[in-house]
Amino acid sequence: MKSDSRLSSVLHVLLHMIHSDRPLTSEALAGYLGTHPVVVRRTLAGLRRLGYVDSAKGHGGGWVVRCDPAAVTLRDVYAAVGAPPLLAIGHRTPDPVCLVEQAVNAALDEAFQAAEAVVIGRLGSVTLAALAADFGRRLAAHPREETLHGH
Repeated sequence: MKSDSRLSSVLHVLLHMIHSDRPLTSEALAGYLGTHPVVVRRTLAGLRRLGYVDSAKGHGGGWVVRCDPAAVTLRDVYAAVGAPPLLAIGHRTPDPVCLVEQAVNAALDEAFQAAEAVVIGRLGSVTLAALAADFGRRLAAHPREETLHGH
């Protein structure tokens, strides 16, 4: 199963938007991610519907954060991007006839649910403001801002 990077990507661009003193275009955000601007617009659409971000067209337009970063958790953002699967492992057969495989699936289901509860709980305990503060500390400790994005 291919990993789903929507949460990581949207958090990445949200930090750029929080750090910026001006709106950022889809093109600029796409450059940070090494992707196409359409992917950025599609990814941010769910956040716009929830009022976390907004965009304006035209000269001086672009994407901005509209929410209070202290009131939005990583779990909120995770839900906004469609709550992608957290685990890449799964069952060999979803509805097995074999009693051995039924026992295996039951044990794995229990473990998967426990692991997902831990991850979701952790995402719910971190706000965008805390994430932005961590980035700010890293930036302040770094000698050169041009390496902000590693490019």
